[in-house]
Amino acid sequence: MFEETLEEDSKFQEENLHLVTFELSGEEFGVDIMQVSEVIPVPKITRIPQAPECVKGLINLRGKILVVIDLNKRLGFQSKDTDSLSRILIVEVKDTVTGMLVNSVKEVMHLPLSSIEPTPEIIKSKINSEYLTGVGKVGNRLLILLNLSKVLGEEEIEELNELSSAKENI
Repeated sequence: MFEETLEEDSKFQEENLHLVTFELSGEEFGVDIMQVSEVIPVPKITRIPQAPECVKGLINLRGKILVVIDLNKRLGFQSKDTDSLSRILIVEVKDTVTGMLVNSVKEVMHLPLSSIEPTPEIIKSKINSEYLTGVGKVGNRLLILLNLSKVLGEEEIEELNELSSAKENI
């Protein structure tokens, strides 16, 4: 009897995606929590001369120099001044640890896989489609799902490594 109940319960359990949600340019985004190692308030950011436009600068995180990417600029949105709600997502992309500046972090949540739909063409026309994994429906909210490992290409990762190591050698 007990085993039958367990089997029935497991049939109704749905696989979920565990997400960190954040805001950029008035829109809500989500990324797989496995792509984010931590979320920190914005410390002092040191600007880098002649860095790519989306690079905000460098931070010192517990003795490690990290490059910070302005995710608004990287996705083609208007950059926003940092404020008390701004946060940096610390992520590891292809063995490179970097920070991604977002306007605010909303929550950590579970999203049923059945609530995720393919990215509509109108969104793909605004944001590079390879960065997107779909759109999640949460009640009356829509979450644009990003794959952070696609947001930075191979060339950019090499450039970030050079920027980090050049600053550490100074």
